[in-house]
Amino acid sequence: MAAEWGPAEQWRGALPQHAVLSRLRERGPPPAARPPLIRNLLFGLDGDLLLWDGERSALHTIGLRRLGGPDAAGLSRSQTLLCINPPLFEVFQALLSPTQHHVALIGTKGLMVLELPKRWGKNSEFEGGKSTVNCSTTPIAERFFTSSTSLTLKHAAWYPCETLEPHIVLLTSDNTVRFYSLKVPQTPIKVIALSDAEEETLTINKGRAYTASLGETAVAFDFGPLVPVPRNILGQRGSEEVLAYPLYILYENGETFLTYISLLQKSTGNLGKLLGPLPMHPAAEDNYGYDACAVLCLPCVPNILVIATESGMLYHCVVLDGEEDDEQSEKSWDPRSDLIPSLYVFECVELELALKLASGDEEEPLESDFSCPIKLHRDPKCPSRYHCTHEAGVHSVGLTWINKLHKFLGSDEEDKDSLQELGAEQKCFVEHILCTKPLPCRQPAPIRGFWIVSDILGPTMICITNTYECITRPLLSTVHPASPPLLCTREDEDVAMSPLRILAESHHSFEKHIRSILQRNSANPLLLKSADKDAAPPPEECLQLLSRATQVFREEYILKQDLAKEEIQQRVKLLWGQKKKQLEDLNYCREERKSLREMAERLADKYEEAKEKQEDIMNRMKKVLRSFHSQLPVLSDSEKDMKKELQTIHDQLQHLSNAIRQVKMKKEYQQKKMEKGTSPRKPSITLSAYQSKCIQTVLKEEGEHIREMVKQINDIRSHVNF
Repeated sequence: MAAEWGPAEQWRGALPQHAVLSRLRERGPPPAARPPLIRNLLFGLDGDLLLWDGERSALHTIGLRRLGGPDAAGLSRSQTLLCINPPLFEVFQALLSPTQHHVALIGTKGLMVLELPKRWGKNSEFEGGKSTVNCSTTPIAERFFTSSTSLTLKHAAWYPCETLEPHIVLLTSDNTVRFYSLKVPQTPIKVIALSDAEEETLTINKGRAYTASLGETAVAFDFGPLVPVPRNILGQRGSEEVLAYPLYILYENGETFLTYISLLQKSTGNLGKLLGPLPMHPAAEDNYGYDACAVLCLPCVPNILVIATESGMLYHCVVLDGEEDDEQSEKSWDPRSDLIPSLYVFECVELELALKLASGDEEEPLESDFSCPIKLHRDPKCPSRYHCTHEAGVHSVGLTWINKLHKFLGSDEEDKDSLQELGAEQKCFVEHILCTKPLPCRQPAPIRGFWIVSDILGPTMICITNTYECITRPLLSTVHPASPPLLCTREDEDVAMSPLRILAESHHSFEKHIRSILQRNSANPLLLKSADKDAAPPPEECLQLLSRATQVFREEYILKQDLAKEEIQQRVKLLWGQKKKQLEDLNYCREERKSLREMAERLADKYEEAKEKQEDIMNRMKKVLRSFHSQLPVLSDSEKDMKKELQTIHDQLQHLSNAIRQVKMKKEYQQKKMEKGTSPRKPSITLSAYQSKCIQTVLKEEGEHIREMVKQINDIRSHVNF
């Protein structure tokens, strides 16, 4: 059977059978924590999965690239990373640093950083492939947590900069955010107090502050992408552009605060100071819930915040610069009143934490009062998608309107088309992947580890349950980031696109219409029951669960498929009619083409005949004109000029021939003189001074005469081109 699977199905089927997971399942689940915490002890690193084992205080590695192949050794091959100084607290989250060199082991009573060893070798394993590797650990704020017994750690995250030394950010129950460096792990390098000290001194029983009882304590935070800080926040002295990370801090009552953090810059103006609470539009009476538990900033500009509540509500908020209104004008005495951006709630999503089952003969499902904290996870590859984990299961949410939002914000104020496209855009996709509380009588089976593998055979969700069962599910491909263009591609507006491509990419294409019909509002997730196998569920609840699944299949699958089938059949009828009409038009066009081709052949023959006749007529005209000119009794002006020129050339040739004859005679004479000079020497003749002078004068005159003649000959030769 495995041979019929593809590579993706092979490794997805082989992963749950890995030796590490088998050993952990045989050991049995650890005792549940009270109150239950959202755990995430799984993360990925370069094609490997690392799972934290709390009992051994170690990390187990699972190589994904060696699974599903012909080599069966991949199922048993693993490495164990031991802590030299293991944590004394219970770890509920393992968080990889941005540089991928450290792992933060996070608990409610402390935090410890594990340094990952070096990797080398054929398979790029830790320390060349040793089965057990010792790793150094660094406790963070150990004295602080030890001395404050009532203090708990609510949230922790890495500082997102990859160029600096690793820094860890902690949010504690005393409503304070602290930044720690690994070089100085016991002393914070930066502290942000989220409440006044006087309010924290007013405590009630069990050391709980009044602000906590009213929900005015921070529960989570998240960093946004690096952005330039507005100049008005830097103050009057801020002239240069400063880059900082926006830090969004969520309070339990739903309020959100903002501060800009840059560890490279000193705090000037309002940089590093708390701004808020950020106003939310449109305003709501309940401030969008009083049980906020998580916040996530998607990596895009403008920032999009996802605020989650324990009741299962998700709010997608766009962070934009706020406009001055009446309330802000009344607070004009506050220098920070015009510096606070606003949160514009684009949409609200309600997650189905526990399955809504129908009660008896009633069609409406029972309202469940089940609520639990929600943890938000970024998708490692798709910035417009994120994931939610909680005690009752896993959801995946995809935002398809982000591209339209960017187009609208980048368009002109008068451009209403982009606004209409944004308003007509479909809402987000919610995929209910896993449900661990299918029945109200069952206790939820919490998730122990969650990770998204996107670089090996497509995006796949990996879940490790509380009993160390491994669940792998491929994610929907509906929400995907646009592929980046190649370097060799150029946008050429002159290149014509095919009509089918234009039809497929149009806003009102039939394919998009069918997709909108088949879009499901709810689904049947993968059901996972708790570890209590002895207690059988009541038959009534099992019947309700079956009825709910049947109703979902009927309403969300069968009915919508029937509607899509009718639309497709109607479309097929229209296309058949159009095809028949186009075939008739095609036959008519073929006949017209045939007749036009025959007519073109006839016209070509006539053209050739006319061309030959025209050439004959032109030749006859030339002969007539030539004979007419030859019979004229007088010469024309051009003929007269030519005759005069020919006579001049004849005279010049006669003169030139005479000059040449003279030159030849002189040449013969000179040769004879030279021959006489080479004959046996005769008695020398002595000349007087007068005779020598006369001879020199004669020779000079003859030489000048010869030079003039040569010059004349050259002139004549150049003139007649002789």
